[in-house]
Amino acid sequence: MVKAITTSKKSAAKKTKKPAVTITKPTIKKTSAAGKKGSASGKKGGTLMRYKCRLCGYVYSPLRGEPHNGIPAGTAFEDLPDSYVCPVCGFQGKGKVGTWGFDEWRPTRYICSMCDYIYDEKRGEPHHGIKPGTKFEDLPEDYVCPVCATDPKIVLRYGNVLKQGFSPLDD
Repeated sequence: MVKAITTSKKSAAKKTKKPAVTITKPTIKKTSAAGKKGSASGKKGGTLMRYKCRLCGYVYSPLRGEPHNGIPAGTAFEDLPDSYVCPVCGFQGKGKVGTWGFDEWRPTRYICSMCDYIYDEKRGEPHHGIKPGTKFEDLPEDYVCPVCATDPKIVLRYGNVLKQGFSPLDD
């Protein structure tokens, strides 16, 4: 037997339907124009290029885009409109720093999401056999956070924190 469920107007008004959220992987727009910064795929030497403002240090990431400024995720730096202004410098009144005020930038420090350990490429980890100057991308796939790996509570509860558990620092 099926029971009919009725709701009053008051209780129906309280229930708000939440919009469905879909997560899609952003794609980098490809450009083939010669003389532009970066490569056609938005990567250079296997590393996603980011761009850092010379004046304030703001980092533009093509993966992230600037949705709050109408620039969708996946927009390559070369595809930014001519009217583009650094969101930090423009907000702070330091002037209209456009794309001309940005330099290619690649992070050299990465932070563990679990314990906040920072892997610095300049320093490396000589005590673990990783020479100074070793790029994060060149670390072995089975690399684990040296701090989390020594904490049995973290390892027991979450497992080893691998390379994927690190995120770049915007220095």
